[in-house]
Amino acid sequence: MGISGYEALLFADLLPAILGIPFFRFATRRFRWSYAVLASSILIAYWFRNPVTKMLVVGGAYSANVLYLASLLYSDRIASSGRLVHDIYAIEAGLVLSMAVRMACYTNNPVWPIMNDLNGGWNFTGLVLGAVALLIQLVLPVRADGDDHDHDQGNGRHTSQAKKHDTYHSDAGSSTLVRNTVPWVSLAFGFGAWLFGLQSMFSESSILSRWTWDGYPHTGPLPVPLGGGLALTALVLGFITGHRFGVSTSTAMWVTGAVGAAVITFMSGWLAFLFGLALALYFGAITFPILQAVARCPPGRTFALGFLVYNLLVLAHVWVVAYEFVPGGPLLRERTWFVMLVMMLSILAGVRSACRVLSQQASTVDLSSSVRIDRSIAHKTMLVLTLFGWAAMVARMPSPSNLPQPHHPEQRLVTSAIWTIHFDLDNEMWSAEQRILEAVRDLEADVMGFLESDTERIIMGNRDWTQKVAEKLNYYVDYGPSPRKHTWGCAMLSKFPIKKSVHHLLPSPQGELACAIHATLDMYGQDVDVIISHNGQKENALDRRLQTTEIGRIIRASENPFIFTGYVVTKPNQTVYNLLFRKDQVRDVDPTDDDRWCQYIGYRGLKRVAYARISRGTITDTEIQAAKFVIPDPAETAAAASTSKNWEPSYNRVPESHYSPEYHFPSKFRGNGVRGHYYHVFNEPRYYD
Repeated sequence: MGISGYEALLFADLLPAILGIPFFRFATRRFRWSYAVLASSILIAYWFRNPVTKMLVVGGAYSANVLYLASLLYSDRIASSGRLVHDIYAIEAGLVLSMAVRMACYTNNPVWPIMNDLNGGWNFTGLVLGAVALLIQLVLPVRADGDDHDHDQGNGRHTSQAKKHDTYHSDAGSSTLVRNTVPWVSLAFGFGAWLFGLQSMFSESSILSRWTWDGYPHTGPLPVPLGGGLALTALVLGFITGHRFGVSTSTAMWVTGAVGAAVITFMSGWLAFLFGLALALYFGAITFPILQAVARCPPGRTFALGFLVYNLLVLAHVWVVAYEFVPGGPLLRERTWFVMLVMMLSILAGVRSACRVLSQQASTVDLSSSVRIDRSIAHKTMLVLTLFGWAAMVARMPSPSNLPQPHHPEQRLVTSAIWTIHFDLDNEMWSAEQRILEAVRDLEADVMGFLESDTERIIMGNRDWTQKVAEKLNYYVDYGPSPRKHTWGCAMLSKFPIKKSVHHLLPSPQGELACAIHATLDMYGQDVDVIISHNGQKENALDRRLQTTEIGRIIRASENPFIFTGYVVTKPNQTVYNLLFRKDQVRDVDPTDDDRWCQYIGYRGLKRVAYARISRGTITDTEIQAAKFVIPDPAETAAAASTSKNWEPSYNRVPESHYSPEYHFPSKFRGNGVRGHYYHVFNEPRYYD
């Protein structure tokens, strides 16, 4: 959460600054294949088990990637507008391919360095495909409307023209003509903001759904299939629209995008989602003119400034949540609106400059047969990939006849658990949802809360780990507060229908914003309320007191039986603990367990059967806590209420044999356990009469 120093790798994308030196500009054109080789090295990063080594390899490959992109656009513009258009189409189709593949792979890119053979990665396949693509690029000639600028040694005229071009566009500042006619600063801002917006909102199909999600009953489309399919479709329609230059850079289009950005920043639900689709269309539409115009700027300073703007927006987009852990954090505390405003104003400056630059270039509208063919191929390719994405989403939809079912309905039993998963990355920096899935499956959890679970951010990979776990194990899922709500996230999986859920932002005047899900579940015909919460840190006593007081208020206001699973940050029997665990609110699952600090389970109006603590393995630094309860039928609940019994808890422990096997915690966690998960602290579950 804090500053470690490795954040410096974020600025590896400033390497294109070397294109300001004529020697490097010539070298990047002449030996551009070498950057392609270095960029492809990101595909072998998964070989390295050490997280630091892997991160350094990724950082190096990333710098080669952005240098390759900058040199590609710059060299293409020298060669011909046809070649430039061809490669911009390829960039757009590549993004659509990435989104479609991620739709089929539960939002993961299967060749990421955080993927491997055990968690659903296709790393070796990606390596083979990358090698084939690299071989094709090295062996086959590059078409540029009849010119081959990468093989200029065979044509002295092309070489001399390239050298003249280097002199004319020198980044040393000698050309006043370039300085006066190419507004490279505003285009750099537009490029950086466009790249940030595209990655933060539209690099994965479910981001928009999660941004506008606000609980049950459905307040917007679920990512599978409707939300994801519509987001991809809107982006592709934007790409196609962008190929009509006059429409995509109009003021009306920018206003449409700006309104969409404002609505998804401040509102939730279907209306916000629809405006988000308008923003997706706008980002797709400006891709073509932004890249065309940036290619006409001095490459060194333009791409260096553009990526610097991108980096600052990425940091700002993290600072709005991480303000407790970073220098100057309070300046951006919970100010996503400011990040979106800067992004849209920067894009406005960029597209206005692009409009002026491209309108002065006779080569902007190239109607040659090769360009028309490329455009047709690009459109058809993107439409086919869109259909593939829709098909992948529809194929993942659960059967209407296969609704989630609790594990032990005959006993009216519910197993509830809580786990802080630290953003679905294990201690070796592998994607952890497969291991989380296995732990949830083996525990036979009916309702499970997850904390620090919001991964729909750039720094978390823009992915939705809940999709795979919920779909594979057949759960209902509430992703929890939207990523725009400035929390680290809490999520809930349930085998019981979720009748309604409310996302709370708990009082946090001094520290990080705490979140909670308050859900009403239909458990065997009985409404039972569940709270999953993540309170603040130990440094902010006022926050923890106010947050726990608010949770207590929510619990007292409910007339239903209650299960609390949350992160309280207190020792048992201290002030904050006593604010929560009170007779009129909720009872501690086991007040004799004095070896707790963060996670707690409480209940009211239910019969508690058992309680267990299970080690984390190497997935995170926090254990799993779980408890088993029997849901009384409505007649028992009414009788208990009329006698003020309200299922008074007994803390008399009994042996496991006191209950039939259906009530037992799984035996596989005994002893050494399985995959690093075993009963610890008291080394076995505790049972109560």
